[in-house]
Amino acid sequence: MTAPTLFERIIARDLPSEIVYEDERYIAICDIAPKAPIHLLVIPKKVTARLDDITDTAELGDLWQTAIKVARQHAQDYRLVVNCGEGGGQVVFHTHIHVLAGWDGAPESDT
Repeated sequence: MTAPTLFERIIARDLPSEIVYEDERYIAICDIAPKAPIHLLVIPKKVTARLDDITDTAELGDLWQTAIKVARQHAQDYRLVVNCGEGGGQVVFHTHIHVLAGWDGAPESDT
């Protein structure tokens, strides 16, 4: 049996976090090391290690729709980012979408 992920511990309320959204399938929290003035994490309560582990297109669509909903609740303009795998910058192996927003003007582009 593997140890629960950081996000599972937050979902279970074993670790404190600033929750900005929650429903029966998702939770959104403030990132503890923000990379933007607004930096939220949208996390499915169902654990999958990486985004590409989600094979159900409806589940994948629901995750993105939830991320958009959360983003629109906090900003007019925003960026959604997913890191997939260690080489892609993923640190916590529990699928999540970063919502980044709140810059005055355009953020520096990394694309």
